[in-house]
This record gives sequence, structure tokens and C-alpha cells, in this order.
Amino acid sequence: MAETTGAETTAAETLVRDFLAAVERRDVAACQAVMAPDIVMTFPSGVRHADIQALFASSGKRYRAVAKTIEQVDVLPTGAEAAIVYCFGTLYGTWMNGQAFDGIRFIDRFEIKGGLITRQDVWNDSAIFRPAEEPSTPASRATLL
Repeated sequence: MAETTGAETTAAETLVRDFLAAVERRDVAACQAVMAPDIVMTFPSGVRHADIQALFASSGKRYRAVAKTIEQVDVLPTGAEAAIVYCFGTLYGTWMNGQAFDGIRFIDRFEIKGGLITRQDVWNDSAIFRPAEEPSTPASRATLL
């Protein structure tokens, strides 16, 4: 493994935090600026997106609003300008029925190469907390964050 500097580790964490903030704002341009053209984003139930606008459209069917409280970010340098970043904490927001939620655990795993996000894998417990009137088919359990 190539040696990396603390600055590269800090840059990877900043990239992930800025991306997640842009997702919360639904800032398409800011998201696309840090996404590799061939990015793969995988969400609970195996739902995949390669386009941020498709992701926003999908999450708009599940949440009125959703955001993250980031508790910790771990960066694993994997080479020059490359890293794996784990981000975890809790989700909060509002379901489509207007009911607020908070404290739903999440973990995001990112792969970064050349200053761009090439992969994002998302795990969370939202299916456990979704209101009973919300659909419960496998496709509907996919979540944004």
C-alpha cells in the first residue's frame, strides 16, 4: 500500500462530508462535481443508482425530508489519492405521512479515487421504523441515505 499523508486523509473525509451535505440540500451540481462518471451507489434491498437525480426521485417517494447526524468518519487510505471512507451515525427527518423520525442508525461506505467518489454503499435500519401505512415491498425499503 502506498504511503499517504494526513492531508489526503483529511481531504477524503471532507469530500464525503461535503457530498452528504450536498445530498441533503439536493444540490445536483455539487453532488455531480465529486461523483465519478461510472459511480455505483447501492442502497438497502440492493437498489442501485448511478445518477443523483434518479436517487433524489426515488427518495422523494419515501421521505418528505431526510438528513444525517454524523457521529464518526473513518478513513482508510488505499493509495495515492485513493481511500475507503466509512461514515456512520443516525438519520432524522419526516416520512411521507408527516410523521417525524430520529435516531435511525446508518453506515455509508465510500470508495474514493482521484478526488472523486467511485462507489457508495448504504446500510440503515429505516425499514424497521417505517410507518405501518408505508409500503413494505422490497423495492420500497430502499432508502436515500
